[in-house]
Amino acid sequence: MGLTLHCVGKLREHFYMEAAAEYRKRLSTLMPCLVMETADEPEPKQLSQAAIEQVLRAEGARLLAKIPPNAYVIALCIDAKQYQSEEFAHKLDSLRIAGRSDIAFVIGGSLGLHASVLARADEHMSISRMTFPHQLARVILLEQLYRAAKITAGQRYHK
Repeated sequence: MGLTLHCVGKLREHFYMEAAAEYRKRLSTLMPCLVMETADEPEPKQLSQAAIEQVLRAEGARLLAKIPPNAYVIALCIDAKQYQSEEFAHKLDSLRIAGRSDIAFVIGGSLGLHASVLARADEHMSISRMTFPHQLARVILLEQLYRAAKITAGQRYHK
């Protein structure tokens, strides 16, 4: 199974970089995981609906250009399905068993994801009802992917 995280923007803070690198390293022994960063648009000074739409559309077009047509796409959204860790592990394993070998997670920038990206997604998923910075969402997702891989492999992971 190939996992790809498509993320708008780079990790800028050192502590996020270290945490993401650690979970990617741990995950690499259980399942391959690629992180692809897409350039974020500068946030306009005036956050009008038109300006937000323009930013989201540009970021969305860049994201969609990188997602393979056969990928099963899971977009991270605030108002979406939430999984418990065991359910998430089962979901990923079910996709693998069903032959979905290319799973793409999409994390938007600070303004979220464009409607075109949400429409392309096969599923929307929330990591919490709380709002997190998109850089922290990447770290949380990597940790949960690692946890899911450990659960699927029958290995113990602390609770």
